[in-house]
Amino acid sequence: MINWNNVDSVFLDMDGTLLDLHFDNYFWLTHLPNRYSDIKGVSKSEANETLLKLIKQEEGTLNWYCLDFWTETLGVNITELKQEIQHLIAFRPHVKTFLQELQDTRHRVVLVTNAHNKSLNLKLSITGLDHYVDAIICSHDLKLPKENPYFWEKLQNVEPFDKSRTMLIDDSLAVLKSAQEYGIQHIYSIVQPDSKKPPRKNEEFPSIDRFDLHSAKGR
Repeated sequence: MINWNNVDSVFLDMDGTLLDLHFDNYFWLTHLPNRYSDIKGVSKSEANETLLKLIKQEEGTLNWYCLDFWTETLGVNITELKQEIQHLIAFRPHVKTFLQELQDTRHRVVLVTNAHNKSLNLKLSITGLDHYVDAIICSHDLKLPKENPYFWEKLQNVEPFDKSRTMLIDDSLAVLKSAQEYGIQHIYSIVQPDSKKPPRKNEEFPSIDRFDLHSAKGR
């Protein structure tokens, strides 16, 4: 169980942590290849090969998350294609209750995401997630992805925090390692970021399976 008396600031990832990663996985691995095939008049296998090669090249960079980059690179409107399946955007179980409890216990709750602003705005319009947090930090505004340890240094300048009393919950192990390297004390992973995929095995960081088991009101 989490000792909430030792935590002031709670940094929360969005995709795969608060929101079901199924939307993003389905978009990039299924919907986009299908629509790219239709729009460009190429076979689905060719579309898959092209997209996977490009995505692999940009992994871990801001471009990997940037909708404008992919729109320009692929010649298709990524934002519009995401809107076609926006009905798949959803909270993970018990998240809203968890966020409300953090507000009730007066923790500083900050959404810290690599999502591009256009993707972020789409998800906020569907979920109202912005009403449950005190601030939103987008890595594109800081010019570095969360995977880069210097990201947290930049974050400190706009959202001051005590590393020893800050919690980060994120589904990305690369991000968690980056935050750990910077010195953030309380770090948690997510067991099942995508509801349609099996739980992940992770021995590096403590993991959260169900948010209803980590009540902030127990502080």
